[in-house]
Amino acid sequence: MKLTENEYGVLAKRRSPNTKMYKTVPAAFAVGGIICCIGQLLTNIYRSVGIAETTAGTLTSVTLVFLSAVLTGFGLYDKIAKHAGAGTLVPITGFANAVVSPALEFKTEGYVLGVGAKIFIIAGPVIVYGLAASAVYGVILFIIQTP
Repeated sequence: MKLTENEYGVLAKRRSPNTKMYKTVPAAFAVGGIICCIGQLLTNIYRSVGIAETTAGTLTSVTLVFLSAVLTGFGLYDKIAKHAGAGTLVPITGFANAVVSPALEFKTEGYVLGVGAKIFIIAGPVIVYGLAASAVYGVILFIIQTP
């Protein structure tokens, strides 16, 4: 069956389920907000025990990455994402999930060719473009601030 690009687009649109935005947008907003509130709670707890603000922020990030990785390992993060959608893509937890998921998926292929080769299959482009963007922004900032 040979389809043109337009015919394929029409067929795909007809066969794709409609998004229930009245449900998905509030769920994403709520779950993303809850993740951020957990992060703020962790920061407040770390600060209340006398940890400096910068260190508390770092500990919060590490804790959120750890919790996200553990939830991904037990298959719970995907269940949350199924109902919360983009709300689970809050940068640090979504990034941790994007690193751990391929590692778990390809572990049967061994540590080198499975985990080592595939661990950054999803997160790799984020790292590359993030580093490239930061380098460009750094050069622009340097040019702007040079007297």
